[in-house]
Amino acid sequence: MAPSTPTAIALLSGGLDSATAAALAQEAGLRVIGLSFDYGQRHRRELQAAVAIASHLGLAEHHTIAVNLAAWGGSSLTDLEQAVPSDGVVEGVIPSTYVPGRNTVFIALGLSLAEARGAERLVLGVNAVDYSGYPDCRPDYLEAFQKLADLASKSGREGHGAQLWAPLLSWSKTRIVQEALRLALPIELTWSCYSGENKPCGRCDSCRIRDAALTEAGRPDLAGR
Repeated sequence: MAPSTPTAIALLSGGLDSATAAALAQEAGLRVIGLSFDYGQRHRRELQAAVAIASHLGLAEHHTIAVNLAAWGGSSLTDLEQAVPSDGVVEGVIPSTYVPGRNTVFIALGLSLAEARGAERLVLGVNAVDYSGYPDCRPDYLEAFQKLADLASKSGREGHGAQLWAPLLSWSKTRIVQEALRLALPIELTWSCYSGENKPCGRCDSCRIRDAALTEAGRPDLAGR
């Protein structure tokens, strides 16, 4: 792409949602830089998936940085003494897979990279529909963070700070799968399982939601991979 092509920073977990959001940013004509986090998650296998997706998409850059949120636990994703829930999402209940402060930390670091690279967007794969309504995956949270970002950065004060862009925010998981298929994303390279095993467990809430959406989208052959 030409040097004048607008740049976006995409937070890339290695999962289906973030990969789809990054691909949508590319389709929109943006030069995409990926940013992944090793935060002490039990499912560190997702970081391998992030590298594979970054390579497939041909991202301009891909950075993985360590932010050890497991040092104080507080989530079944960072505390191996806690069991990952597998009984299904309960409406109105935030499950133990919520990681305290995770998105706040990640978005802040993404905005730092965005300002350093002169990026116009920070691309987020957050989704408020299929999961449990994590507090840091909701529209009001993103709106408030945008106001903070505009006040907290030189570029924001000058009127050209990065804009948070969460294209999947209100989509169903099935629609995300359909969009990933349209974009010819290698869904089999993405990783959603929370269990920390070498293969998807098929039992955790993330696996079950993903597999159900793949089946509904007509691709049950990709479920359980």
